[in-house]
Amino acid sequence: MTRGIGPIDSVLEAIGGTPLIRLTRVTKGIRTPVLGKAEQMNPGGSVKDRIGLAIVEAFERSGELQPGGVIVEGTSGNTGIGLAIAAALKGYRCIFTIPDKMSSEKIRLLRAYGAEVVVVPTAVPTDHPEYYINKAKAIVAATPGAVLANQHFNPVNPDAHYRTTGPEIWEGTEGKVTHFVCSPGTGGTISGVGRYLKEQNPKVWVVAPDPVGSIYAEYARSHVKTEGFPYKVEGIGGDKIPTSLHFDVIDEFLTVSDADAFRMARRLTREEGIFVGGSAGMNVHAALEVARRVDDPAALVVTVLCDTGERYLSKVFDDEWMRENQLLEPARLTAAALLAERARGLPPIVSVGPAAAVRQALNLMATYGISEIPVLDGADCVGSLSEEPLMARVLGDRTLFEHRVAEVMRPPFPVVDSALPLERLLPLLANESTAVLVRHAGALAGIITRYDVLRHVAGSR
Repeated sequence: MTRGIGPIDSVLEAIGGTPLIRLTRVTKGIRTPVLGKAEQMNPGGSVKDRIGLAIVEAFERSGELQPGGVIVEGTSGNTGIGLAIAAALKGYRCIFTIPDKMSSEKIRLLRAYGAEVVVVPTAVPTDHPEYYINKAKAIVAATPGAVLANQHFNPVNPDAHYRTTGPEIWEGTEGKVTHFVCSPGTGGTISGVGRYLKEQNPKVWVVAPDPVGSIYAEYARSHVKTEGFPYKVEGIGGDKIPTSLHFDVIDEFLTVSDADAFRMARRLTREEGIFVGGSAGMNVHAALEVARRVDDPAALVVTVLCDTGERYLSKVFDDEWMRENQLLEPARLTAAALLAERARGLPPIVSVGPAAAVRQALNLMATYGISEIPVLDGADCVGSLSEEPLMARVLGDRTLFEHRVAEVMRPPFPVVDSALPLERLLPLLANESTAVLVRHAGALAGIITRYDVLRHVAGSR
């Protein structure tokens, strides 16, 4: 099912009908096809647009929400945005409580739609008055005409996906879907879609990726509610058991780390051109695991691309934030990268020939503020000079100033390829030499000294 191109009466009519995108690059080497349901293409940028509208319309039908009423919800951001869009068109006031771990982009976006946002602590127990859902309930109790969207316990949530998302996936795959992979937050998407797909074909296998720290996977195994612990991915997993999550629909839980989820989100953006957040990264990471295990070109794995990566520019797509949270694999530092860090203004290589005078070599060291000079005969390194031992010899015998470099030079510096990683470069500089020459595309490209490596390791630039 795809969107039409004709005029529509409001943005609410643009909700749903999102395309299925075949993943072709992150799936390299995997025989089982994988499709992503592009929910980030909804007008509010997430799958939660579907339930935002459905919940508001259900309250209108029941008479609980009257003109001028107030919609309140505890949200990780996306449901709030879906509700805020509907409220903006229908004339309702919105108040949302949101945990402080959520990105600043989501908070600003909610306010841009005219919502009032109350930010509460993430690291509080579920029975604490500042817990985001308890805070939302307290606001409803104190606000005349207010209703609580209550997405975790509202049957409208999974029903919206049963009526829309599930049929779209079934029709979009012509009934060929064999596996559905979706991380539960409230549980509405996986429960509604999973139930619809199983009604069409009971053999459809429903898989729920769960963040490390969430209690869902353990509860599914033991049926005992345990204590979770904080994790970074937003909008999925949980520390309570919502009634919108129908465990009977789910065949399998897979636990996925924050790091794997965020790295896959970045890969989807850079390799597939699909800009999504960490929950979509978790879904795709798990979907690829399922696809590898199934290893059948006739099978078809479908997952959900939950929301847009624009909500996470200050987190998932910020290298500094990722490094601070130990979520980014360190770059594989090479000799070429170390060369790029050397002080600007220096020639790539300051060298002398074997026939040059020692005085000339010492003058070059002083002029450029360097301690090591290779002795080059054409394109070949035939020797080396290091400031400290050379000066010690000259101070002991000043006639050496006028001697040829060939008479005092030491063995040549090692020559390494520009792609050599730092871990293989370190032993050379620690044991064999005070510097190495770097070759790129067959030509000498520069010199790396012990000081250059020490400066990098110490974090100085």
